Amino acid sequence: MHTIYNLSIHLASFGLRIVALFNKKMKLFVNGRKDVFEILQQKISSEDKTIWFHCASLGEFEQGVPIMEAIKKQRPDHKIVVSFFSPSGFEVKKNTPLADAVVYLPMDIRANAKKFLAAVRPTMALFVKYEFWPNYLFELQKKNVPTYLVSGVFRKDQIFFKSYGGFMRKALQSFDHFFLQDENSEELLKNIGFSNVTVSGDTRFDRVSHQIEMDNTLKFAEDFKGNSLCIVCGSTWPEDEVVLLNYINAAPENVKFIIAPHKIEADKISDFTSKIVKKTVLHSNKDEVNISDYDVLIIDCIGLLSKLYSYADIAYVGGAMGSTGLHNILEPATFGVPIVIGKNYDEFPEAIRLRDLAGLFSIRNAPECSETLNKLVANKDFRTKTGMISGHFVNKNTGATAKIMRHIAQ
Repeated sequence: MHTIYNLSIHLASFGLRIVALFNKKMKLFVNGRKDVFEILQQKISSEDKTIWFHCASLGEFEQGVPIMEAIKKQRPDHKIVVSFFSPSGFEVKKNTPLADAVVYLPMDIRANAKKFLAAVRPTMALFVKYEFWPNYLFELQKKNVPTYLVSGVFRKDQIFFKSYGGFMRKALQSFDHFFLQDENSEELLKNIGFSNVTVSGDTRFDRVSHQIEMDNTLKFAEDFKGNSLCIVCGSTWPEDEVVLLNYINAAPENVKFIIAPHKIEADKISDFTSKIVKKTVLHSNKDEVNISDYDVLIIDCIGLLSKLYSYADIAYVGGAMGSTGLHNILEPATFGVPIVIGKNYDEFPEAIRLRDLAGLFSIRNAPECSETLNKLVANKDFRTKTGMISGHFVNKNTGATAKIMRHIAQ
């Protein structure tokens, strides 16, 4: 099975290079990996002690941040190396001050794994949430590097729990300990013989709980909102914008919208804006107008969303109307905001838990979206109660970072 796996990775690598000729994102994926070992050579010397974090993408990086911050305090003599699989993580965080070196993870070929670990020489490796690369894991195990999964989530449909998943179950044996988000994941692992398991929770709760303590002031958002009720639509995709459009166009005069698309693509933003009948302005044009005169503000830049949620009375979090994956509902929840999402969220336990507590609402189509938003807008008591549920949900679930750090500090 290992031979078949290695062959499939080689074939995938070749196929991705072909696709990269025609796809911008895939070009970043392929070309970004060409400089990995040069970057490591520049940033990491033979005398350095390092700790390696691997994150699939941006969301996993955010989950890793509280642990990175804690480790920097606990082990200031260590350098932190962060690897990403996806361009959407690397391109945004390649200059993060939390890490001493940020690179793409080379494809999981045995030679790459050996070369990468020889360059990094980690004293500890932490994989965030998921992504299990057997050759890297086997090489870590050979080198006796303590390896942990943090904020891990498992589902019964994954290969580990299938009759033919023996090879991948063997890869899991490389982990010294699994720190999991929920009891369901714990039960799944125990059913296949793993007892080195702790349900520590999701480190994202710790991450977002710090946000409320920060200065979240954005003067333009303050001027835009004024005394109006504000709905912040974060990380939206075209599928989300389709269901939001009717409500935006028909919303009461006292309701304003801040919309932060997940992808900043001028043509798609222009297409969406052309369908909005309300007075609409782009963030990039905010200094050229009296922003308080507008009803809809489109954020055509990145890095502002976590602060923008502090201005929300209601939040719509994108990603779940299509198949791209629900974005972070905890960012608005920490501000005590009622949350609306799309229909595809079965793989997001925090959304299921908050829905069950009645702090989150899922909609399937445009009429349901309008109905839900109308109810939240019209009924202040209902809106306030729902927001309180969201805020308490975050407060009750902090502490995962401390649990993990107590273990790995031993």
